[in-house]
Amino acid sequence: MAKAGVVAEERAPMIAVLEECDIDPAVQLSTSAGWNQTASDWRMLMQLSPDGCFGIHSDGNLVATATLMRYDRRLGWIGMVLTHADYRRRGFARALLEHVVEHADALRIESLKLDATDQGQPLYESLGFRMEQVVERWWRRGDSEAPRPQDRGQLAGPSAGMDLEAFGVDRSRLFQGLSEQSAVFASSDGFAFLRPGVRASYAGPCVARNAEAARGFLEACILEAGPSGCFWDLLPRNGAAAELARELGFLRQRRLVRMVRGAPCAGREDWIYGIAGFELG
Repeated sequence: MAKAGVVAEERAPMIAVLEECDIDPAVQLSTSAGWNQTASDWRMLMQLSPDGCFGIHSDGNLVATATLMRYDRRLGWIGMVLTHADYRRRGFARALLEHVVEHADALRIESLKLDATDQGQPLYESLGFRMEQVVERWWRRGDSEAPRPQDRGQLAGPSAGMDLEAFGVDRSRLFQGLSEQSAVFASSDGFAFLRPGVRASYAGPCVARNAEAARGFLEACILEAGPSGCFWDLLPRNGAAAELARELGFLRQRRLVRMVRGAPCAGREDWIYGIAGFELG
């Protein structure tokens, strides 16, 4: 115990790698923030990046998280930056982000990206991130009738090569993880994934050679989603994607800022009609 008149030095938060037992608390944390991730989403992140998912525990509870999804050494994606409302303003988010950035630098990852809210942007800028472009979330109410069965293709052939050209790095490991929980609609002109969410189904990633092909994939996603409705995150820099969202009855809900630290990393964004998620890129 500190002596009278002496202020005890505050201990630095203890950062630990997330484990299987942290999945349910992590879901509670993200759900309380109004996010859409399921236990399957958290489990996939921890399986694909077992040494890149971090948390802070306090009072016996998981109270803050941050994750790093690696796409080889070219690109790392930071996501799931969360702090429980009762534990904010204690420096937990900064401590986790500094830890993630140091981890990425130790791995010699050339480019780091993330999708930031307006509230988080100043913190990321203080760590060397700069604005790249805007990201938007769109939402569509579900249809009342039951969804029609859809053919679920396999992500193979030209689609994998298309994604490499569109996104700029190899995401094949991510797609293997996503395919275990998603409906996949694919053709020679591209593909789209649809997976369950806590609040609504999630359409993405979607890569297509043109708006006509993207329309077919997104219409299939809408039908498959059924009454739960559908989230769709897109890059408005691709004007055809935003126009298609309006035509299909989606409503714009929120705006984030995509930020980058390190070397630029991009592909053919005119082919990107839907991202994989704020935590995945």
